[in-house]
Amino acid sequence: MFEIRNVSFQNTIFYPDISIFPNQVTFISGESGSGKSTLLRFLNGTMTPNSGSVLFFGNDVAVMDPIDLRRQVLLANQSVFLFDGSIRNNFAQFYSFLDKKPPSYDEISRFLRICCLDFPLDKNCSVLSGGERHRVFIAVCLSFLPKVLLMDEPTSDLDERNAVCLIRNVIAFAKEKGITLVIVSHDAEIVKQFSDWTIVIEKSNESCDGAGAHAGSGVDADAVSDASDNGADNDVDNGADNSAEIKSVSDKKEYSGGDF
Repeated sequence: MFEIRNVSFQNTIFYPDISIFPNQVTFISGESGSGKSTLLRFLNGTMTPNSGSVLFFGNDVAVMDPIDLRRQVLLANQSVFLFDGSIRNNFAQFYSFLDKKPPSYDEISRFLRICCLDFPLDKNCSVLSGGERHRVFIAVCLSFLPKVLLMDEPTSDLDERNAVCLIRNVIAFAKEKGITLVIVSHDAEIVKQFSDWTIVIEKSNESCDGAGAHAGSGVDADAVSDASDNGADNDVDNGADNSAEIKSVSDKKEYSGGDF
């Protein structure tokens, strides 16, 4: 689905070749400043690498129509944008951009339940916490049924129970609808429990010339934890070369979706 080839950014972040497969749950972990969030933005074209190419089904993202790409590949950043007004109004506003009829009351309620939210639809978004706003935006994204949903630290503001609930339900829905998920997360337990594939991006003082990504069975939770931090991946760390290790999950868990 996605192919990352010889990509670098601002001469500070260098990515090895990476493949992301369709209909899979791929987690991206790594130290702060290693380029995790930047990689997500490359995938939906909101940022452009200085060199190399990002391919989406063989097409170079850099020359694709950005509107068409972002209708297929949605990104839920750590800091999401919501309109003033109610939850229902937010769904209506986002759908108006695409000249589409918004989901029904029951459909919106279902997407909120998938995101572990039990709110009346007339609840004003201005009174929601950061984690609640993030989940409302994820609910909006899911309702569009994109080919790919990119999520940047979706559980960072959640307690363990809500974090597991959110990821479990989103994965169940994505598997049901054929949505590919790419998730940046520092939570080693979440990664271990739910990942089909894990990309660990590591900063190194060595040149990354010839560095590559290789696959193996299982996810090393300690390695993910050591490579991760408890904060956002917002800053570029000057002079850092990166390498990535891709690991597959041999005992991946399947979810039926259940009654949301």
